[in-house]
Amino acid sequence: MQPPDDVLRLGVISLVVNVVLTVVKIAVGWIGNSYALIADGIESASDVFTSLVTWTGFKLSLRPADQDHPFGHGKIESLAGMFSGGCLLLAAAFIAWHSVLEIRTPHHAPAWFTLPVLVAVIIVKETLSRTVLAAGEELQSMAIQGDAWHHRSDAITSAAAATGIAIALIGGKGYESADDWGALAACVVIVINGGLIIRASLHDVLDGRVADEFAEKVVAVARTVAGVEGIEKCRVRKSGIGMFVEIHVWVDPEMTVAEGHRLGHEVKDALIAEQRLRILDAVVHLEPASR
Repeated sequence: MQPPDDVLRLGVISLVVNVVLTVVKIAVGWIGNSYALIADGIESASDVFTSLVTWTGFKLSLRPADQDHPFGHGKIESLAGMFSGGCLLLAAAFIAWHSVLEIRTPHHAPAWFTLPVLVAVIIVKETLSRTVLAAGEELQSMAIQGDAWHHRSDAITSAAAATGIAIALIGGKGYESADDWGALAACVVIVINGGLIIRASLHDVLDGRVADEFAEKVVAVARTVAGVEGIEKCRVRKSGIGMFVEIHVWVDPEMTVAEGHRLGHEVKDALIAEQRLRILDAVVHLEPASR
């Protein structure tokens, strides 16, 4: 199962954007005396590594099943999501530590030109975050959604730093560390979303329950097959961006083994053919319908 090529290209775009912004942030922060911007640039540098691991993990999760992995490699995607969420927590810890250090160390106010640079960063990062997040939600990929939140966390810390710099420039003496306080406040948002990404990824690794809406769609497709008189139960587990289904269908109790075998394959084929469900395999159990 391969996602659209434009989704995989987002990984390349993420890497390129992070590399460019890392250089811009650190250079402007150094020249403009903005320690929050320098810290933000270092965080972007870590995002380069994170995005590389995340998208590589996503790519590996698409590999087909083999002799050693009969159910495919989908769980790599969930592990990549956990890694991405963990890196969000580490990034928040680094930014918080650096912010506290700068708050306790007297320094000059940032230069005015750091402000428009941060505004540009916010626009670029939030735009990229929304694009990547939309792809992650469409594919139900926690790894891709985690990468999207790395972009959004960058936008949030940049917005906090921009607010702090504006306060420092307007307030003058005594407000030099306002951008550091802003970055410190943004860490709370980053920690919360990093935790959510880890929890959701762990849910998938442990074969947690898939949304009822998805199971209802599976049942609706199975009911369209001629000979299916009802559905006893349906169980679904997520593996990467694909799904494995086990469904019990009620059929005519007088049906022959050959007819039942044919019907089971028809149900399976119908489910897999419904591409929007992204079903990798389906096990169909036949149950005699009560008369």
